[in-house]
Amino acid sequence: MTDRPGTFLDHLRTAAAGVLERIPEELRAEVYTLAFNIWRVDGDDRHPYVDIGYNTESQCERERYPGDDGEVRWNYAYWILDGFEKLGNVPEDPVGSPVYVEEVKRLGVWYDGGFDLGRTLEDDDLRARTDLLRLHFYDAVIDLARHLHADGVIEKTFGRPIPVVVFDMDCPGWEIHATEYANPPELTEEFMAWQRAAEEL
Repeated sequence: MTDRPGTFLDHLRTAAAGVLERIPEELRAEVYTLAFNIWRVDGDDRHPYVDIGYNTESQCERERYPGDDGEVRWNYAYWILDGFEKLGNVPEDPVGSPVYVEEVKRLGVWYDGGFDLGRTLEDDDLRARTDLLRLHFYDAVIDLARHLHADGVIEKTFGRPIPVVVFDMDCPGWEIHATEYANPPELTEEFMAWQRAAEEL
């Protein structure tokens, strides 16, 4: 019988360590950043998940263009975006899904019924619950990145510390703050410098 995680964050920590262990050895020297990509099934915040992905030096070389000022290296639009394991309230995560649902129900932010964006926008209670569901998942993913650094999992896997860029395709710009909170400051210097330069342009 498999031990059931006490919290959704416990599950993320254990499962993500397993995901990193499965990254092929031959790729690890090439990986310069991890990418925690937040998505939702059909836009429904009750069904969030995070892809535990990465980008490689080879991918950068393939995408590089004349005059590239670091955009290829740090803009996720140029990164490897497919083929990664999913953790969250999705069928691909049969252990995490029930733990997540029980947790958000216990917190009082779950709601029943089909997802309808128009209904959510018009209903103050649903909008508030949706916001809290989103913040709960954001906190879990950022905490996950911090834990993987603090526990030495990232350094052990790759032989060196590397940054975790955390982003949400539905919330452009949020990745700047999320990535800053998710990492020791020295690991995000290059990413933050590129972001500052992009804002100045």
